[in-house]
Amino acid sequence: MSALRRRVLSALLVRTAEGWHLFVRDDGARQADAFLIGPSGLFAAMIGEEPPDAVIAHEVMRHAEERCADIRGSRGQVLAAGVRHVVIVPGGSPRDGAHSRRYWLLSELELPRLFDRDAVHLDRRQVGAIADQVSARLPGFRYLRVSPPEREQDQSKLIEEKDVTDQNLEKAQQRPFDTWMSFLHPQQNAVVKRDYMGPARISGPAGTGKTVVALHRLRYLAMQSTGPLLFTAFVRTLPLVHQKSFRRLAPEVADRVEFTNLHAWIREFLTARGREITVVPSQVDTAFGRAWMAHRAPLELLEKSPPYWQAEIDRVIKGRGIQTLEEYVRVPRRGRTLRLDAAQRALVWRLFEGYQENLAAKGLHDHHDMISIALAELTARPVERPYAAVVVDEVQDITLNGLRLLRQLAGDGQNRLLLVGDGQQQVYPGGWRLSDAGIPIQGRGEVLRVNYRNRAEVLGFAQRFDAVNEVDDLDGAAGVALRDAEVANSGGEARSWRGPERDLPGALVETISALPAPLLGHTALIAFQRRDLDQCTAVLRKAGIAFLPLEQYEGEPDDRLKVGTVHRAKGLDFQAVLAVHFTRNAATGTAIEEETRMRQERQHLVAATRARDFLWWAVAEPNTDR
Repeated sequence: MSALRRRVLSALLVRTAEGWHLFVRDDGARQADAFLIGPSGLFAAMIGEEPPDAVIAHEVMRHAEERCADIRGSRGQVLAAGVRHVVIVPGGSPRDGAHSRRYWLLSELELPRLFDRDAVHLDRRQVGAIADQVSARLPGFRYLRVSPPEREQDQSKLIEEKDVTDQNLEKAQQRPFDTWMSFLHPQQNAVVKRDYMGPARISGPAGTGKTVVALHRLRYLAMQSTGPLLFTAFVRTLPLVHQKSFRRLAPEVADRVEFTNLHAWIREFLTARGREITVVPSQVDTAFGRAWMAHRAPLELLEKSPPYWQAEIDRVIKGRGIQTLEEYVRVPRRGRTLRLDAAQRALVWRLFEGYQENLAAKGLHDHHDMISIALAELTARPVERPYAAVVVDEVQDITLNGLRLLRQLAGDGQNRLLLVGDGQQQVYPGGWRLSDAGIPIQGRGEVLRVNYRNRAEVLGFAQRFDAVNEVDDLDGAAGVALRDAEVANSGGEARSWRGPERDLPGALVETISALPAPLLGHTALIAFQRRDLDQCTAVLRKAGIAFLPLEQYEGEPDDRLKVGTVHRAKGLDFQAVLAVHFTRNAATGTAIEEETRMRQERQHLVAATRARDFLWWAVAEPNTDR
């Protein structure tokens, strides 16, 4: 046995005192030297002074995959490929970088990265079950283990407290979300590895594991390709949160996958092309306000709320990339309750032209202009290094023109574009069909139906909301509603509170104070409008409760309450959620009130389904005279 092999195996053996399981090869070539199983996954390790050549590395990986294939969880789920890793430990420092396409290259000094607590996927029960299954598949390997050191008698009290903490941690690790990252239902696992000859989509109600499957598929595609890959979404912070999960899931290929929101990608792309775009939200609002004052009189007879007409420009005219009045007159206005004839659309078009003139006079653009400019630039000259795959999460909130851009970016070919979303979770106005964007997915659509996130009581509460799907399951067919989802986890708790606004601060602080201290950092307070959130955060500040805005949250754990609007919370989940709905409504007008009601139902569904175990739903009504 070489000195390097002896040192590495000794370092791994020490970890067995902490609950890891080690199997070491007695003899036989072209196999891993050891298999190591613990909270952060299953590792097949090769140890040698030089990295193996491609042929030997391929044989080792094939043997490891055969031995670890079809390992099952307690409910029949398949151990995800993202929990299984091949690690090569050469002498000295790796010369070719930290990662290869198919395996993880670590130096001897980097071995502690295998035991990173932030990369925990499995609890002790799951680790033991996997080790039992693996042991029967490894003839020629010996199971090695050292006993933990005996505890001194005078430390008994400390040890007992630590044992309790470990037990609580283990229970926390049995939450469905953590299991998702380790085990996949056979249907989910099939989607991860399926080949699609064109654009594909994954849909399904909230909590069915769409994003988790997408991340596992992203890893699978990265392992099968050599180029860069892209994960994007409409919400700014969402890709950053999922990037943290992906780095734990796929350290071998994490550096090849770009995680960014759509507008950030566009801005970087246009800057690289020498196209500087100026977007100043306050000045954009002023430009619309001036246009509204000039053209409001006839439009107010139809709908007096300015936000309704601003949404018409943003989500219909610009969102669909409409260039002429004639095109606007013909286009279906999905998701808009107010019917407009040709003459009325001409009035809207004059408002739009006035708005554009005001922007141009100041040298400004809005975010929808950015998409149109980038689409034209990309169509004229594609990116020099195309992406091997593009994955789009929460696709229901991206405009039709945004979808066209992503379709152009991904290009044609096998497994190039994956769209992930659920029309019931749309939180912005409007609607569309994928066929409108020229994205054919017939025969390449997957629908997930089992809710693994929300416990039964939480899911039952969320199923009360009548959320209308305005994007038709993303392909023109009726989608699966949350009320039709199957529940996988029993238990949970959902509480309701209703009262005047003056009583909300006391009820909110009392509820937060009753949460166990370790749970606070895994709890989110969600409001539905910015001013409502400001009112809630003022209560938190006065009570001395530490919080972190979701705009700053990137998935790193801490002990602060997370706070944000439903627009920032979408795509995330938390162990507990405190949702606060104020019944006051500043929007007036028949059409906008109807659209607001339907969109509010979808937003309520989104907020409620962010909670895994506990939901507190507060309804604050306007104060009345006592």
